Amino acid sequence: MTVRIVVADDHSVVREGLRALLGAVEGYELLDAVATGREAVKAAVTLQPDVLVMDINMPDQSGIDATREISRSAPAVAVLMLTMFDDDDSVFAAMRAGALGYVLKGADPEDILRVISGVAAGHAVFGPGIARRAIAHLSAPVTAEAPFPTLTPREREILDLIATGQGNATIAAQLSVSPNTVSNHISNIFAKLRVASRAEAIVRARDAGLGHGSAG
Repeated sequence: MTVRIVVADDHSVVREGLRALLGAVEGYELLDAVATGREAVKAAVTLQPDVLVMDINMPDQSGIDATREISRSAPAVAVLMLTMFDDDDSVFAAMRAGALGYVLKGADPEDILRVISGVAAGHAVFGPGIARRAIAHLSAPVTAEAPFPTLTPREREILDLIATGQGNATIAAQLSVSPNTVSNHISNIFAKLRVASRAEAIVRARDAGLGHGSAG
């Protein structure tokens, strides 16, 4: 049985490297290689691959958000995260979004092929180190989960500041980032919380206990 694959990564070196790897081994067929999150969603829906190999950091839509959308619009497609990010937030956000596998770009080619085959068969498979972290996390004592677990720590921080009534320029100055960066984070926050306005985001945040600081 041939595993049909789409690769989504904004680096051409990675796309071509995977093309060469998959082309050198029988049983794998690369249907397409795309460079953005939105292209990944489109390829998942139109091509219906067995596996979509996805990076987290994408120029127009993060791999996490694209995975969440694919889980809704093309649930038969198994998403495998292939990324440089090995922090807990990225790993567990990917799992919550619906990724069946997670492997680091530094993994051996044999490990990457093994994980691709595993997720194609419907198994949750993680690369060396990631699996140990997932097991440790799941076996840890249960503690109260931070609100809005799909948000990154930076997004949660910005949402907290929004809930205090601060504007984008003030938030940018406080965090030493550009207003455009803040706007991009807010767009991601709105998408993840599925809200359409700042007012609605503030209500959601305050209901969850955020926004108790000073609006200074």
